[in-house]
Amino acid sequence: MTTLERTRLDIRPLSVFTGAEIHGVDLTQALTASEVDQIKAALLRWKVVFFRDQHIDHVQHLAFAQHFGRPTSAHPYDANPPEGYPQIRTISSKSTTGRRGERWHTDVTGVVNPPAGSILRAGRQVPAYGGDTVFTNLVAAYEHLSPAVRALADMLWARHQFGGYNGDFDNQTVYAQRVQASPLVSEHPVVRVIPETGERALFVNPGFTRRIKDVNEEESRHLLNLFFEEITRPEYTARFRWQPGSIAFWDNRATAHQGPGDFAYLDDERVLYRITLEGDVPVGVDGRHSNAVLGKPFGAFGVAGAAA
Repeated sequence: MTTLERTRLDIRPLSVFTGAEIHGVDLTQALTASEVDQIKAALLRWKVVFFRDQHIDHVQHLAFAQHFGRPTSAHPYDANPPEGYPQIRTISSKSTTGRRGERWHTDVTGVVNPPAGSILRAGRQVPAYGGDTVFTNLVAAYEHLSPAVRALADMLWARHQFGGYNGDFDNQTVYAQRVQASPLVSEHPVVRVIPETGERALFVNPGFTRRIKDVNEEESRHLLNLFFEEITRPEYTARFRWQPGSIAFWDNRATAHQGPGDFAYLDDERVLYRITLEGDVPVGVDGRHSNAVLGKPFGAFGVAGAAA
C-alpha cells in the first residue's frame, strides 16, 4: 500500500456546485504532504471545504493555516484577536460592533490583494440551532451567465470599499470611524482569473462592491443587481451548520458567503475564530491587475507596509 493510499481522504460533496466535507484527517496532528495536496485539490474543486469534530486550539489553527499560505493580521479594522494571537479574529454573535457579515460578501475586497482564503473554526460556544453560514460559488455564477453577458462582464471593472453597495455605515460606531480615518478602496476586474485552474469568477459582492467603473450610476446599479442576483442563486450555494469543532475553509477568490441574520432571535452565543491567508492581486481576463485607490495591501502579519 502506498503512502497516498494510506492517507487518502474521504471527500463528500454537499451540493452540485459548492462545498464538500472532508473526513479521515486529524487536524490536531501534523499533516502529511499528501493530505495537504488533497485538501488543496478539494478546495479548488469545491471552493469551500468543511471539517467536523476537529477540536483544535489557536496554535493548531495557525499551524493548519500555514500549510496553505501566510496568515494576515486578524482584520484591517475590527480585529478583536485572542490575547497573543494577532492573526486570529474572534467573531461573536454578541459583538458590540454590530457587524457580523449578514450581507453577502467576499472577505476584505476593499484591499488591492483580498485574502486568498479564510479558515473559520467553531469553539465550544455554538447554538444548538441557527447561526448557519451560506456559501456561493462565483465560478458557477460566471459560467451560467449567457455568452453575451459573460463577454460584457469580462470587460468591466468595479470599485470595492468597506460599506459596499449601499455605503450604509452608522457613522457613530467605532468601526465606521476607523474606516473613515483610513479608507481602503480598490478597483478590481468584475471577472478575475483563478491562476491554478484558469477558471473565471464573477468577482463582485454586495458587501464591498460600490459601483461599476466607466458607466453611469443607473447602468452601474442595473449591472450590479444583475450580477448580485446571479451569484446568490440558491443552486450555487451550500449551507453549513456549525457544531463544536467545526471548521470551514473557503477559497476567497471564488466564493462569497453570508452570515446569519437570526442572532437577534437566539439566546445562545456563537463564537468563531478566523484566520485569513495573504492573497495576490487579482488579474482580469485581459491580463490587467487590480489597483489600489486608497490604502495599502493586506499583507502577511508582520510584513512591513501591510494594511493593519
